[in-house]
Amino acid sequence: MAGGKGTRIASIANDIPKPMIRIGGKPILEYQIENLKRCGLTDITLVIGHLGHIIKDYFKDGHAVGANISYFTEDHPLGTAGALFKMPELTDDFLLLCGDVILDVDFNRFIRFHQERHAWASLMAHPNGHPYDSSLLITEILPPQERGGLPVETHRVTGWLNKEEERTYYKNRVNAGIEIISPQLLAETMRSYTPRHPEQPDKIDLDRDVLKPNIASGKIFAYDTPEYIKDMGTPDRFHEVEHDLVSGKVAARNLSNRQKAIFLDRDGTINAYKGFLTHLEDFELLPGVAEAIRKINKSGYLCIVVSNQPVIARGDCSFDDLKAIHDKMETLLGKEGAFVDAIYYCPHHPDKGFEGERVEYKIDCDCRKPKPGLFFQAAKDWNINLHESYMIGDSERDVVAGNSAGCKQSYLIKTNEPEALLSITNKII
Repeated sequence: MAGGKGTRIASIANDIPKPMIRIGGKPILEYQIENLKRCGLTDITLVIGHLGHIIKDYFKDGHAVGANISYFTEDHPLGTAGALFKMPELTDDFLLLCGDVILDVDFNRFIRFHQERHAWASLMAHPNGHPYDSSLLITEILPPQERGGLPVETHRVTGWLNKEEERTYYKNRVNAGIEIISPQLLAETMRSYTPRHPEQPDKIDLDRDVLKPNIASGKIFAYDTPEYIKDMGTPDRFHEVEHDLVSGKVAARNLSNRQKAIFLDRDGTINAYKGFLTHLEDFELLPGVAEAIRKINKSGYLCIVVSNQPVIARGDCSFDDLKAIHDKMETLLGKEGAFVDAIYYCPHHPDKGFEGERVEYKIDCDCRKPKPGLFFQAAKDWNINLHESYMIGDSERDVVAGNSAGCKQSYLIKTNEPEALLSITNKII
């Protein structure tokens, strides 16, 4: 979709289509095409409109950039999805991108996710530094399927919060605007579609008219990724992504490359330690934490929380309660422009025989720190090179776990010490 006018970024360039704005000597759209090519995706249709002839004159049939490019020209604005219903060639599942986004992702990984779920649509999702004004995806979480196990994240989308809708505490899972769509979804949409703009019946919004109304089908899924995806629609964001692209940060975050991470303990490191945390109102970020995590986010390291949570085994806290606490953490960080890429926790505790305990979680597991199981799981999920990663926590257990996992270095900070996390982060980055 390459037809946007780019009114918010007119101070950078107002005489060319937004996808043709150059960074490092090349149009944004060319970086996207190169990313697609590296994944073997070379049959590309560009939907053009405003100043579309500039795009067509540059890319022509795509031969010069190693792709097979065709065009669909909107003679009037069709919204973010109207063109899809006028393109008879869309007979197979297709990848849909906005042409003005800076990204570098492993599309083949995304395609496998989509195919394994036989989805009508798979939506790329990621945390960002401004979730409070972004569309958020809510997904299905099933109860533990095995004794002593964790709740099961199915990735099936069950809710969608548009940026103008009210929310309290939430997981920072932002719709990134990259989708794989099945033609069946388009067909199902047309069966019940009622134009929101009767005077423009062919102007269709992808989110509000196609995706969100079909959530009830159970066939729309969220694909989580920490890869680099950023709309450069404002001058400030443009200059930020320009730096990231030239420095190599954009390409490095592609999950086909080995990642590096800074692992953080939770209680006493991110939030104030007040004994076993079981109530939402007791969660409080420590001073300097948001600034430290913002630095991690901008550095190219993944920011991953690894935490022992024996409150589950003790029977003091339910999985729903724990999720609410983590949602509050993500919300508070997001309000200060920071985010964590993933959260891993151990619900177990080896000591048995206490009133109210959940016996099935009273086990000697591999994930409770000082054992390194949480690190190994994160490394598997996100292709992390642990030898280039760091651990920061307020307990000797954290240090031993980080060292056992093979981290480059593990740092011990004083529990609840203001600015402690920021101080260590400044040493690493």
